[in-house]
Amino acid sequence: MSIKKQELVQLDKMDRSILEQLQKDGSLSNQELAEKVGLSPSPCLRRVRALEDAGVIVKRAIILDHKKLGLSLTAILLIGMDRHTPERFAAFEEQVSGYPEVQECYLITGHDADYMLKVVVPDMDHYHHFLLNRITRIQGVSGVHSSFVLRRVIDNTALPLGYLT
Repeated sequence: MSIKKQELVQLDKMDRSILEQLQKDGSLSNQELAEKVGLSPSPCLRRVRALEDAGVIVKRAIILDHKKLGLSLTAILLIGMDRHTPERFAAFEEQVSGYPEVQECYLITGHDADYMLKVVVPDMDHYHHFLLNRITRIQGVSGVHSSFVLRRVIDNTALPLGYLT
């Protein structure tokens, strides 16, 4: 099994400016974006399409307020697996990818866990049901440690583009 190294995309100052503006507001029209970065609309659109074609821009999304929608409980789950095989991990990942409650899923190291999940649900009753009827029923799950978010201190989706040269 060989692991491919992902090729880095070279960005210039204008590309970074476009990405910074889109991370602030993904709903900007091309005209608005062009004005903010100091380009005319046609070259701006060409650059955005090139960034999309290169896979730098993966998708544009709307961020919703959890609490205003009645989803007031956020849990962080650390999940241990009984076996560390590609098949076991693939089956787990396929299963949790179908659960709308799971906002994020990471294969991790450095803990007594193999996965970290961020889960959003309405309340503790829903979490209890999710845990007992979904997560613990996945073949290979050997342990679950739950922590509950008291307050979001930083909740940011923007990447730090200042590191790019």
